Amino acid sequence: MERLKVKLNNLELDNPVIPASGTYGFGYDYLDFYDPNILGSISLKGTTLHPRFGNVTPRIAECHMGMLNSVGLQNPGIHKVIEEELVKLDKIYHKKIIFNVSGFNIDEYVECVRLLDNIDKVGIIEVNISCPNVKDGGLSFGSDCSSAASVTKEVRKVTTKPLFIKLSPNVSNIADIAKSCEDEGADGISMINTLIGARFNLKTGKPILHNVTGGFSGPAILPVALRMVYEVYERVNIPIIGIGGISSAYDVIEMMYAGASAIQIGSSNLVDPYTCKKVIDDLPLVMDELNIKKITDIIGRAHK
Repeated sequence: MERLKVKLNNLELDNPVIPASGTYGFGYDYLDFYDPNILGSISLKGTTLHPRFGNVTPRIAECHMGMLNSVGLQNPGIHKVIEEELVKLDKIYHKKIIFNVSGFNIDEYVECVRLLDNIDKVGIIEVNISCPNVKDGGLSFGSDCSSAASVTKEVRKVTTKPLFIKLSPNVSNIADIAKSCEDEGADGISMINTLIGARFNLKTGKPILHNVTGGFSGPAILPVALRMVYEVYERVNIPIIGIGGISSAYDVIEMMYAGASAIQIGSSNLVDPYTCKKVIDDLPLVMDELNIKKITDIIGRAHK
């Protein structure tokens, strides 16, 4: 449907709906529910240079209007993902994908991005800079402008593919960080990653998560994500993929009003595996209700 089409740089999507990294596996976990080719694209499970088993369990905790996760980037490593997972995915999904990468030092980010540069299936490389920098005291690469800019600058050197930097909301000024990424060559911004939260067992008084804290996601964080997307849209001239608490077509419209060119749906996939399909089906109906002719007409409407 033409009225739902959007563009992220030169990548045209049939609609703005993308399952978020970590909630859709490597693209074929939802085959029993719907044809993944209805999606605008897919952001693959976060991948690191080396295989990771992930954190010790328990690493999931439910909470009101959301969930906490401390999975710890469990994945088989980028070489296996390229050699096996992408081959399997290509058989059932015929569009370009968003490949989400993480690292624990700049060299790891650079090597992951370099390995993806010549893979045609990859339409966008999404660089998650919420990971701890093990060479610099453990603070995340996305915690300040300098670190975010450094990662962006170095990965920019090894690829011609569009680079979208995925930002953490756990910072004092996300707009400044987004601008520093744009200045070093980022083609777009993905935001927001999870907030930080904790839950405690009422009977024992102990943390529910083995790591005590985890990433808080779900409908409760939508207003935070909307505010941050709004602020970043004011500062940068590159497209934004809006993420955080989206579970309905109305949420998509609101996120695009704030400035997003496309959106990702995360935790809601884990509650209802049909969420993305329902949102895609509902979007034209909601657009008719709100007198929206083309979805691209509303990007940044809140600023006009």
